[in-house]
Amino acid sequence: MQLTEHRNENQLFIRKADAHSVSVVDRVFHRSLILSSTRVDEDFAPRRVEEIDPAAIERILDLKPDVVLLGTGLRAVFPAQRVLAEFLSRGVGVETMDNAAAARTFNVLIGEGRNAVAVFLLGG
Repeated sequence: MQLTEHRNENQLFIRKADAHSVSVVDRVFHRSLILSSTRVDEDFAPRRVEEIDPAAIERILDLKPDVVLLGTGLRAVFPAQRVLAEFLSRGVGVETMDNAAAARTFNVLIGEGRNAVAVFLLGG
C-alpha cells in the first residue's frame, strides 16, 4: 500500500527543529518565535523560560490557542508556576518539551485541525 501525505496548503508546518533553529515550511528561524497554523510571530523577545513575562504570555494568548506547546531548547525546562497559572486560569493547556518534540507535536495537532500554538525559545 502506498501512503501519500496531503497537507493543507494554507497551514504552516515545521520541517525541522533543534536547540538552535526552527524551519517553518521553507524558512529557517534562529530567534525565538510563536507559531500558529497560519501565522509566525518572529518578534518574540524571551530566549529562556525565565524570561517569559506577562507581556509575553498575552502575546501568546492573543492567538486564542486551546493548547500551547512550549519548546525550551535542547531539554524541557519548566516555567515558574505563576506562568503556568496564567495559562491554566484562562483554560489554556501548556505542554513543556524540548524543541524537537514541540515541533513533532505541533505538526500532529495542526494536522488534526487542533488549535495549537507553539512557542520556540531560541538563542538563549
